Amino acid sequence: MELECFVVQDGAREIVPGRQDRDWMDAFSSRFPYRCLPLTMANSTGWELLVPEDLTIEWNGGRLATDTTITADTPGSHVDHFAQSHFSHGIVTFHTGYLFRTPPGWSLWAGGAPNHIKDGIAPLTGLVETDWLPFPFTMNWKMTRPGVVSFKKGEPFCFINLVQDRKLDEVQPVVKPIEADPDLRAQFELWSESRAAFNQSLINRDPGAMKQAWQKFYHKGELPDKTDAPPEHINRRRLKVPIIEA
Repeated sequence: MELECFVVQDGAREIVPGRQDRDWMDAFSSRFPYRCLPLTMANSTGWELLVPEDLTIEWNGGRLATDTTITADTPGSHVDHFAQSHFSHGIVTFHTGYLFRTPPGWSLWAGGAPNHIKDGIAPLTGLVETDWLPFPFTMNWKMTRPGVVSFKKGEPFCFINLVQDRKLDEVQPVVKPIEADPDLRAQFELWSESRAAFNQSLINRDPGAMKQAWQKFYHKGELPDKTDAPPEHINRRRLKVPIIEA
């Protein structure tokens, strides 16, 4: 299975597998957020497109395209081929430089890198039927208030992932009482009791609990009754680096 990335613009942006690290996660004592496996898995489930040069964006709050200015921090850089104020209202449009093609039935989910937080600007998310589309899409960000924001070289401006979205129309959400699944209820109750006891041990500063720091059921793929979860459980993503063909 391939995600084809056809270059349609000079200087197409570098594509790399999603990275787990986030500055705000690093800033915590003992890098506590990295204990949350859903966070790190989301961070790395997809590919990042990277900013090729340092950019500064300023919006004065106006509704016109000219009310947003985008400049490169390096003199002589052709920033207009990469980032533009096209849709007005403080929206910044980034060009990926690629026309993406996915296998039949697969679409491309494009947005900001998960849990990558930028003050003053927010990524807009799009779902694109790239299994037939013969032209590229753009990545857009919306300024959240008048002011100045910057993108640094090597920072992700777009995050892409593949989804079989057409199958979602076949999914029927069903709300059930937990009692409808006795085995699941038993596992849930074991987890609830274990979690409450462990948290109380932390409050009491029990040496064993303090050393363990947090319960690792999910990270280890282990059920509350100490049996193994299904073998498909993973705790680290290993996406492929793009191959460049002539």
